[in-house]
Amino acid sequence: MKLKKGDLVKIVSGKDKGREAKIEKVLPQIEKVLVAGVNQYKRHLKARAQGQSSEIVTITKPLAASNVALICPHCKLQTRIGFRIEKNGKTS
Repeated sequence: MKLKKGDLVKIVSGKDKGREAKIEKVLPQIEKVLVAGVNQYKRHLKARAQGQSSEIVTITKPLAASNVALICPHCKLQTRIGFRIEKNGKTS
């Protein structure tokens, strides 16, 4: 996966399209990323014990990695990432 924790990304599609935020967590097994403050949903939790009250909790759900684009730290524009293997075997 080409995205790393702490990268600044722009949301390309979905309900938060156009927003920019940092990656909190990368889930390479399922090709998803957790982005701070994006793709948040409300979850209603039932009271489990006697005397405990029910509550509404805001949770952040992971986004598909294909729905985010990396923002270049130098020019602040949306970019694509790639790897190149040179003749001497180095990766750049």
